[in-house]
Amino acid sequence: MIKILERSRRDFIRRCTGGIGAAALAHLLESEGIAAVTDPLAPRKPHFPGKAKNVIFLFMEGGPSQMDLYDPKPELGKWAGKPLPESLTKEYGTKLAFTKPDAAVLPSPRKFSRYGQCGTEFSEWIPNIAAHADDICLVRSMHTDAFNHHPGQLLLFSGTTQFGRPSMGAWVTYGLGSESRNLPGFVVLTSGRGTSGGVTNWTSGFLPSTHQGVVFRNSGDPILYLSNPDGLTTNTQRITLDALKELNEQHRAETGDSEIDSRIAAYELAFRMQSAGPDLLDFSKESPKTLEMYGVGKQPMHPYAANCLLARRMVERGVRFVMLAHASWDDHSDLNKKLHENTSITDQPIGALLTDLKQRGLLDSTLVVWSGEFGRTPMVEMRSGPIAMEAAGRDHHPFAYSMWMAGGGIKGGQAVGKTDDFAFHITEDKIHVHDLQATIMKTLGFDHTKLTYRHLGRDFRLTDIHGNVVPKLLA
Repeated sequence: MIKILERSRRDFIRRCTGGIGAAALAHLLESEGIAAVTDPLAPRKPHFPGKAKNVIFLFMEGGPSQMDLYDPKPELGKWAGKPLPESLTKEYGTKLAFTKPDAAVLPSPRKFSRYGQCGTEFSEWIPNIAAHADDICLVRSMHTDAFNHHPGQLLLFSGTTQFGRPSMGAWVTYGLGSESRNLPGFVVLTSGRGTSGGVTNWTSGFLPSTHQGVVFRNSGDPILYLSNPDGLTTNTQRITLDALKELNEQHRAETGDSEIDSRIAAYELAFRMQSAGPDLLDFSKESPKTLEMYGVGKQPMHPYAANCLLARRMVERGVRFVMLAHASWDDHSDLNKKLHENTSITDQPIGALLTDLKQRGLLDSTLVVWSGEFGRTPMVEMRSGPIAMEAAGRDHHPFAYSMWMAGGGIKGGQAVGKTDDFAFHITEDKIHVHDLQATIMKTLGFDHTKLTYRHLGRDFRLTDIHGNVVPKLLA
């Protein structure tokens, strides 16, 4: 009995002094502007002042066709039905997913026009995006190392084709924290058929799980089971959470497991979200003009329109990184039909998002990124039947594709990079996925080589061991 009492006294003293020490440490950290361990998403300062404070990443899963949307190639018409010159394709027999290098050329029937004072050319199918030509930096010279979807998405968001690395949104919240106290720092909104990469596109990897992307629904409770069951009052829930927090803190002191901090933070955030979540999804305070501009309530664009409006409402509330994943642009067949469906769903809401952000003074501090994981081939792919425009599609093309950025820290009103007459090779300003990641980090105030996390005995970063900032893209 004496030994038990002595051990109990030691445990009591250790826990009390640990609690006092933790409180003192938290006070000191806060006085120095450093986040306390109990608030892993508290705002943090970047390496230098960044022009962007938030990111909205418009992820077009599957690989949109660049020569049908952003990179006009009238010369393809002269090669219709013929194979490309062998000098262009002979090295790529094993680097195309499904098409053979000698497949027939498929010209684009899309009409392109010049927009804005900059005169950048855009396809007839994206007039609302094109209306913001003077705000957009269009990159026509992107390339990647992966020619299949999941590896390509892993490389785009985590800097490697390997599993287990943190995604871009996780790195951003790790570096900057979040200005929102009642919503997650990294939110994912989905529409369409779902992404090939799934949760690996928004995983926290080896970073604390607090930095993982949280998937929201765009109707009802933003997260399932967020509402209390009947009979459970807010006061009762608060008492329960306080008791749970005390137990978790005790377990943390005994084990030293830092993931328990993430667990505590998650419970507390969920509690705060129960009041913030319904307000976030309540569009009744938005003007009818705003709802109409986005296309909210209009099918088939409503889900994506609601996500775009939610993205604006989230950055207003301090959410650091919002990913809108729309799937799928993987048009191996029926290209014209499917591409038109996707542009009809996404063009108006994206145009409205850019307009809304600009009108509210948010575009200067919000980086908007539009990209897939790669592009499409200039050659036709036929999954079955004779070659006919109605059934024609395009294969994966990692060697040259288009994407764009607008807003915080980006120099709009320009088209950067060029491809050859076939949109097959890059001829000017090659920009790799790692270069894009380094540039995004630059807009947020980070040297991408110094935003690191120690894991397995070495310092990891988003850009792996590669990547260079692209000055042409920056304001």
